[in-house]
Amino acid sequence: MTTTTDTRRAAAHTTAATATGRNALVLAAFRVVVSFLFGCHGLQGLGFLGGIDGQGTAVPFGSWPGWYGSVIELVGAVLVLVGLAARPAAFVLSGVMAYAYFTVHQPEALLPMHNTGELAALYSWVFLLLAVFGPGAFTVGRALRRR
Repeated sequence: MTTTTDTRRAAAHTTAATATGRNALVLAAFRVVVSFLFGCHGLQGLGFLGGIDGQGTAVPFGSWPGWYGSVIELVGAVLVLVGLAARPAAFVLSGVMAYAYFTVHQPEALLPMHNTGELAALYSWVFLLLAVFGPGAFTVGRALRRR
């Protein structure tokens, strides 16, 4: 005979498992969307998707931080997108965006609303969040570890 307490425990366990599954799916979707959008910024620096000026202009080859930053953004975005070494890649990308904010945007004005640094600040915090929480359950890295 099942008691009321047992029924409640089973319901709570089922609800927690469902929430965990949904959380993993939402985290995976978040990771994929953010890294795809971020990768587009890396591609722009390399002259794709309209380039840095909408005319297909790339940052000069080998320039620091422009060209190297674009390569780091693109490679890091791909790693985070597929979930392969996602935590270290997200941590590096968080630092890249913090560097971009403090060296490019912050000298113009104190607040992101005034120095056009909103995206750099936001991406820095988003990638820090992914570095701390991880990429979620649906990753290439996890699939490789299961083998």
